[in-house]
Amino acid sequence: MTSYTLQASREWWSQRWLELLDSYRFKKRLERARNYARQGNVLSIEFKGAKVLAKVQGSEVEPYTVSLSLNSFSDEEWGYVIETMSKKALFAAKLLAGEMPQNIEEVFTANGLSLFPFTLGDVHSKCSCPDKANPCKHVGAIYYQLGDRFSEDPFVLFQLRGRTKEQIIHNLRQLRGAKPKANTPATSEIPHTITPQQPAVNLNAFWEYHEPLDSSLVVIAPSMGDTVLDVLGAIPLAKTEDEAVSVNAGDVVMKYLDGVYKDVSQKAMLAAMNVGGG
Repeated sequence: MTSYTLQASREWWSQRWLELLDSYRFKKRLERARNYARQGNVLSIEFKGAKVLAKVQGSEVEPYTVSLSLNSFSDEEWGYVIETMSKKALFAAKLLAGEMPQNIEEVFTANGLSLFPFTLGDVHSKCSCPDKANPCKHVGAIYYQLGDRFSEDPFVLFQLRGRTKEQIIHNLRQLRGAKPKANTPATSEIPHTITPQQPAVNLNAFWEYHEPLDSSLVVIAPSMGDTVLDVLGAIPLAKTEDEAVSVNAGDVVMKYLDGVYKDVSQKAMLAAMNVGGG
């Protein structure tokens, strides 16, 4: 843990966690806790279910044992939360990518819950040191270390409320109907058929699609290959005398069509993702 140092710039959810300590009136104690966290006095941190167990080296030979936990949500409460997450495409996409949506708290407050504790009293902590104050500097060091853990992995915050990263992602994929990708054969086993000078876009069937869209897709991204404009090339408009030394009219038209094409593609993707529809 000696190489594990506090980050100067933290993610917003990590900062929210540390704001709890800012409300603590014993600032000298907090300074000692920060020093413990920076100087490698936190020997280990591990989860046992939703509880954090840690060893912190103090002034004695034997390290102190620290435990920290929040009130876990019930299975029923987590069911409501994950169902709400799954109905918001952008929320689900970010979480499945390991990111914390900026307004994630809306999902919890909509179900009468709070992801973040309101006060230090909402955090249950114990330390084997003789200090009667809570949090003591050993508990405070764990607060700071957890703040960095949250920056690295926002799902650690969910684990304190009773759900692991694997459980949340599994449940999200189940609710959104995401299917795992099939195993692809080795490269050497894939037959190669080379068709020279074959366009990347089938112009005859460009506007045709006969299969229903899967409404459970998390993200629908358009192909980044050649478009119909790339295949067709520049429009052969005749040049005027004025255009001989200025912008080609064909280039102007192609630039306009390219903008229209990108705008339509973006709106189609947003419509398919049901953005704005909840």
